Amino acid sequence: MLYPLLRPLLFRFDAETAHEHTLHLLDKAHQLRLLSLAAPAATRAPVKAMGLTFPNAVGLAAGLDKNGDHIDALAALGFGFLEIGTITPRPQDGNPKPRLFRVPEHQGIINRMGFNNRGVDVLLDNVRNCHFNGVLGINIGKNAVTPIENAVDDYLICLDKVYAYASYITVNISSPNTKNLRQLQQGDELSRLLTALKTRQQQLADQHGRYVPLAVKIAPDLDDEQIADIARLLTVNKIDGVIATNTTLSRVEIAGHPLQDEAGGLSGAPVRERSTALIRKLARELDGSLPIIGVGGIFSGADAVEKLQAGAALVQLYSGLIYQGPPLISQCSQAIARHLQQQSRN
Repeated sequence: MLYPLLRPLLFRFDAETAHEHTLHLLDKAHQLRLLSLAAPAATRAPVKAMGLTFPNAVGLAAGLDKNGDHIDALAALGFGFLEIGTITPRPQDGNPKPRLFRVPEHQGIINRMGFNNRGVDVLLDNVRNCHFNGVLGINIGKNAVTPIENAVDDYLICLDKVYAYASYITVNISSPNTKNLRQLQQGDELSRLLTALKTRQQQLADQHGRYVPLAVKIAPDLDDEQIADIARLLTVNKIDGVIATNTTLSRVEIAGHPLQDEAGGLSGAPVRERSTALIRKLARELDGSLPIIGVGGIFSGADAVEKLQAGAALVQLYSGLIYQGPPLISQCSQAIARHLQQQSRN
């Protein structure tokens, strides 16, 4: 329960510096076997999805550990699964700093990081050197310098490289911080991308003797027609899962705030209702054809359960951790376990 004491100190630093300091402290605490002081143990309540068994339904969202530098320490916090990345074929610096901003009055975060990472090969070195043997998702994207018409090539490069090391692979087509990336959510472009990925997935499954599920991460800023179209293409292409949602470009929820005009995606509490509404619509369109991983504004156990009630099978945390700290993982896992028990009785 140390985080409430540390947070005021960390919030004195700019957001990106605090992020780096926090992960460094986490690694040190893990080495000293002190992480049990950071949060109570998560509740074990296994969930099956995408052909995998998750020890609990609460995962880490991509973006917090882009290069897989902190896998073992993060795993010790009690997550049911981890997702690292977004990773690209070649290293890239991302967008100029400052590019990460807290909106504490609304428990929000604005980021325009731009897929800053050290490249897929560095991430794989980290995965090979970690001790974690749980469910590990690897989130893949395209380099900023790769033209959008050649984006498929970058996704296939990453898919080839990470396949042997991932429990599942997430295709990120919804970050607002790489130019034109969200075009890949549109009909013809999405169909072309999914067809290429699915073909390669089957080839890799035959080559490795192991099937690794594919999930697609989508934006919250989609209208009903787009949601229906995406659901249809995911189903037709037999994609294994969908992650809903990434950050929003909307500023309605923080209108009037001094940071409302900062470019980038808004996450945290302001995106909760928008994300949950999309999950509900998406679940109706999918009608159980593939599982949804719910992300966006989870700050309590009740928020996590709300995502399940909307149609998600699993949830992921990121911004809530920044504001609430590691105890949030246990709170969510306990609330979900109670919810699943109650469902099984009914």
